[in-house]
Amino acid sequence: MVATLLIRNTSRASSSYLKRSMSSSANGIKNICVVGAGQMGIGIGLVAARVAKLNVQFIDSSPAQLSKGLEFLDKLLVKDIAKGKYTEEVRSEVKARITTASSISQMATADFVIEAISENAELKRKVFGELSATLPQETILATNTSSISITKIASAASRPENVIGMHFMNPVPVMKLVEVIPGLQTSNQTLETTLALAQKMGKTTTMSQDVPGFIANRLLMPYINEAIIALGEGIATKEDIDTTMKLGTNNPMGPLTLADFIGLDTCLAIMKVLHNELGDSKYRPAVLLQKYVDAGWLGVKSGRGIYEYPSKK
Repeated sequence: MVATLLIRNTSRASSSYLKRSMSSSANGIKNICVVGAGQMGIGIGLVAARVAKLNVQFIDSSPAQLSKGLEFLDKLLVKDIAKGKYTEEVRSEVKARITTASSISQMATADFVIEAISENAELKRKVFGELSATLPQETILATNTSSISITKIASAASRPENVIGMHFMNPVPVMKLVEVIPGLQTSNQTLETTLALAQKMGKTTTMSQDVPGFIANRLLMPYINEAIIALGEGIATKEDIDTTMKLGTNNPMGPLTLADFIGLDTCLAIMKVLHNELGDSKYRPAVLLQKYVDAGWLGVKSGRGIYEYPSKK
């Protein structure tokens, strides 16, 4: 059954019809909403406004988070101006395309919505239920989940055929990849439009079956988890673990540093999904990972994780 779904999805994504229609699908998207104004959501919205030149509305129930997110977005723009990548005029144009709202009920009509909230299945299902009850029936609803079943999230929407996975990589303005994950119910038109939007945003896409972790995190998270286990068992210091993987395997960043940048709470949530859904003990979250999260040591965003980041506190 799984193999059949992969063949079906792969063939429809690579068909000549899909290639011909992607451009027209992208042209129909003018306004998007991003639900969640955290680091991922802000990054997605920035790329949509700057690269794809779309109108973007950020939705977040926390006014403080919206303010913090917009401040972060402006810092990214200022940094790029300092590097000579963009001009002050571009900065003004991008900011003019951005609006905010504090609830789904207040959101403007959107052609496409990207949800980027916490990695919690029930919370995402609640949001998708609200979105599908509020927006026009043709609006496509994408989730930026990095591990949760798209089919399960879609079942909470009144039009599950309009739901798809669109997993951006962090940091979004820098990383070129978007994993696209059709659920069991996802229509061809939804898939085509999503691929077209990712292309318009300057991204390269890969497509995965709707299985826990998809491609990236099915491979990455066990690697990070094993590094934390090695640290917990005293096999080596955190510095030596990271240096070994950087200089010994030519990775740009060690697994423990990477975990801090991703967020240890996110790493833990993904490992729990892999362990619970696949049932294999090799995906059991590291005890030390759980301890760090329990302590509130979440990585760069909290000022302390496996390493300390005094300037972030």
